[in-house]
Amino acid sequence: MPDTSAPEYGRLGSVWRWSLAGLISLVAWGFTGVAMADANIDDEPIIAWFFVGDLALGLVSVLLVRVRHRWPLGVAAATNLAACVSASSAGPATWAVGSVAARHRWRDVAIVAPLVVVSEIIQERFYPGDDELPVWAVLLFGALIAGIVVAVGYAMGAQRDLMASLRERAVTAEREQQARVARAQAAERTRIAREMHDVLAHRISLVAMHAGALSYRTDLAPEEQATAARTIEENAHQALRDLRDVLGVLRDPTLPDAAAPERPQPVLADIAALVAEERAGGMRVSLDESCTGDVPDGLGRTAYRIVQEALTNARKHATGTSVTVSLTGSPDDGLTVTVRNAARVGARGTRLPESGLGLLGLDERVALTGGRLRHGPDSTGGYVVEAWIPWAP
Repeated sequence: MPDTSAPEYGRLGSVWRWSLAGLISLVAWGFTGVAMADANIDDEPIIAWFFVGDLALGLVSVLLVRVRHRWPLGVAAATNLAACVSASSAGPATWAVGSVAARHRWRDVAIVAPLVVVSEIIQERFYPGDDELPVWAVLLFGALIAGIVVAVGYAMGAQRDLMASLRERAVTAEREQQARVARAQAAERTRIAREMHDVLAHRISLVAMHAGALSYRTDLAPEEQATAARTIEENAHQALRDLRDVLGVLRDPTLPDAAAPERPQPVLADIAALVAEERAGGMRVSLDESCTGDVPDGLGRTAYRIVQEALTNARKHATGTSVTVSLTGSPDDGLTVTVRNAARVGARGTRLPESGLGLLGLDERVALTGGRLRHGPDSTGGYVVEAWIPWAP
């Protein structure tokens, strides 16, 4: 998530740094002036330099600090050299050294930190005063100042790196969350599409087949026409009920999961009713079931959908051929589902619309169980759909 406060934080930090640098320069220049006044210095060149040259060089140092990001080491060296003869350059010099330390480049710090000590010693000797401190005292004071500046710069650099890392982590987390949501939405759309296809394609194909037969079979007896019409009506009504059930399974978002309606799902025992329904519609289909043990509901539901889709495809592409459905399995061996139709003979009947998603949906459904699916023509010219599904508990 982007840190909206970062620009404001950057502006406040910049104002704070400029104010601190200005305060350091003002204090250093003021103390130097007070020391010269106490010593009654009447050297006109020194006084002129103090009021003109010192301030001018301090202004140049301020301008140099603005390009410290491009040449950090060069700016730190130049401002500290200026501080040797310019008290007003103390603020920019301190800032430049702290900026080098904030980058955590210790080789550069080792170069510029001694310049702070050198500038203190030279400036102490450049401007005359009543009491000149011994070299060791100036050296100690300069080392103390250098240590404080480096420590503060290092801490500010560490804080800056930490904030940048946290912002990057927040952005990465937001992107990962969006990716997870997108994957979940895609998976849900796929699940809905698979469920809609599994439930409705079977019924609609029955309706289309019988309606097509009525349109081109002019030799049907009144009883046969009435039977076909009833089949169309029954399957249309069942398709509407199935559609209502599927929509119910999508769950009302205003209800908790526990209160959302659940659609009754088919199990292995329902395959016999499915085969009987196909026989009633005119398909020649046989069922051979030899399963031992209690078949889990999830396993039975997957097997039901495989048989349903395979029978629908046989009705579409091999009308009038015989179809065999075989179910064999046990808890140790898993469940094997085989649906085989014979080769089509003669001209093809009414061509039904195809979505091309049925077998793709089966591939996805079987893959989710850890099973395998094979489908394609066999050696006799017919078509076989065969799946192996592990016997989940």
